Amino acid sequence: MAEGTDQTAYLQAFVQGLVDGGIKDAVVCPGSRSTPLTVLLANRDEIRLWMEVDERSAGFFALGMAKAQGSSVVLVASSGTATANYYPAVVEASLSDVPLVVITADRPPELRDVGAPQVIDQVKLFSGYVKAFAEMATASTGDGMVDYAWAWGRRAAEMARSEPMGPVHCNFPLRDPLVPDLEATGRPMHSGHLPLGDKMPGVLLAPRRLDSEITNRLRELLEETANGIIVAGIHPAPDFNRDLLALARRLQYPVLADPLSQLRSDGTQDRLIISGYDAFLREPKVRAWLRPDVILRFGPMPVSKYLTQALNEWSDVPQILVDKIARWRDPNHARALNIVETAPSSLCRDLAEGSDTKDSVLRSGDWSRRWIRLDEIAFESVAAEGDGLWEGSVMAELARWLPDGSALYVGNSMPIRDLDTFWKASRGFVRIWANRGANGIDGVVSSALGASTKAGPLVLVLGDLSFYHDFNGLLASKLYHLPATIVLLNNDGGGIFSFLPQSSLPRFEELFAVPLGLDFSLGVSMYDGKFVRVRTLEQFREQMEASLGAKGLTVIEVPSDREQNVRRHRALWSAVGRQAAGMIENWEQEA
Repeated sequence: MAEGTDQTAYLQAFVQGLVDGGIKDAVVCPGSRSTPLTVLLANRDEIRLWMEVDERSAGFFALGMAKAQGSSVVLVASSGTATANYYPAVVEASLSDVPLVVITADRPPELRDVGAPQVIDQVKLFSGYVKAFAEMATASTGDGMVDYAWAWGRRAAEMARSEPMGPVHCNFPLRDPLVPDLEATGRPMHSGHLPLGDKMPGVLLAPRRLDSEITNRLRELLEETANGIIVAGIHPAPDFNRDLLALARRLQYPVLADPLSQLRSDGTQDRLIISGYDAFLREPKVRAWLRPDVILRFGPMPVSKYLTQALNEWSDVPQILVDKIARWRDPNHARALNIVETAPSSLCRDLAEGSDTKDSVLRSGDWSRRWIRLDEIAFESVAAEGDGLWEGSVMAELARWLPDGSALYVGNSMPIRDLDTFWKASRGFVRIWANRGANGIDGVVSSALGASTKAGPLVLVLGDLSFYHDFNGLLASKLYHLPATIVLLNNDGGGIFSFLPQSSLPRFEELFAVPLGLDFSLGVSMYDGKFVRVRTLEQFREQMEASLGAKGLTVIEVPSDREQNVRRHRALWSAVGRQAAGMIENWEQEA
């Protein structure tokens, strides 16, 4: 075979492996060195190709797509610095368990370290942030090389989605000619289906379960401890929420539900779901009064700084961290931490089904009622402070009427914190995402638009700096006519810094707030989007309702004054703290 035909057959086998591994989407940036990979992926009916021009946006677009569908997405780049632009998205995918197959084209070995153009060291480019790395052999059809290529394609796709999910990197050194020989047939590839049925995956993912002795010991501990709490971190599986709530009802433990746990937004509205803890746990007296006797925690640490602070103050309280993979996700270094590596849903079912704990009507509910009443106080204060349109009221409004089946993506810094404070358990089912692996503001627009390809109607809430940081990401909405609503909280700068000690420093505006003074309407029109600016709650509701039924992109800007925003937040937190402390004084007098 000619060299170009050899390379075509070799890469065809790799692409076939991706298909057999379940790949259905590939996000590709145009480039010369990656030409054969791009063309061969585009030539497969089983794979939808999404073209992106900006590699950094492309990486986050693929991440949002993979996060929304829960399965592997391919990401392709040419050689050189193009590959390095994927680094932020790969880091986020690694830290937030998102399955990506990152494929980078590279110069062949003879063109490395000799001054050839567009060459950087791409070997293990993403360091420890990938689950696996393969420096693929140069193309050949001899000595089992086609099978090798096919096996790595399938392996990469399935390894990315196995627990813990994450990115896998394959680096391809490619020689000229780069245009594939599409007339070359190569030898036929076999899908490798197991004899268990045509729809069985190549990797069978069986949940880990504890043996009965350890399960019984955990059950006994929980049965003997009335004043316990459950802390639910990020978890995407609705079935887990059902199993966790069944256990919570059995034990009568309040569930401190992170907004990304989906517990606040799956339509359950169980009274044991506590949403306002970020507000009332700011009060030291409340944290002392609510000190539990056991903590049952699932998944990553929650968003709330004050819940983290409470867990730190309770570090000598027995804490059971349940995670699918035994990662030490405990920045507080709790002295009484016990890590249980098992499938969370299975453990909840085993603990609830085998429990002898008395029904909730017979077991004392004083402990859970304290939490429920404080939760009510928090949201009564939110309602009282919610007059007019401001940054906090945006999340409260969305929680009240975002339609069933919709999706919400939230930016970092202040939006995710406002989500935590103002999002009360909603009646409808709303999927909520944020990039909380590395907590960065980069790539949020692209991540949300990627998610919109698999879920919708989608609303993204973010600040002006995050919007500016990934403005290129809007191109995907134009190219693919993606329906999305972006709520832009424009306080002309880094709003979160106004809440931090830096706000008292000289030259604060210059060094930290960095006001941009940009009119985003001009840029939005460039991407064929609709831009509206609203100043009242009535206008916000009207424009949101119109945008959710519209095609394409709508950006709704909510202007905000940073100093006024700080005052309103602090007034709310102060009101919650006063009422919560007063309630505790009453309880102490009654005791």
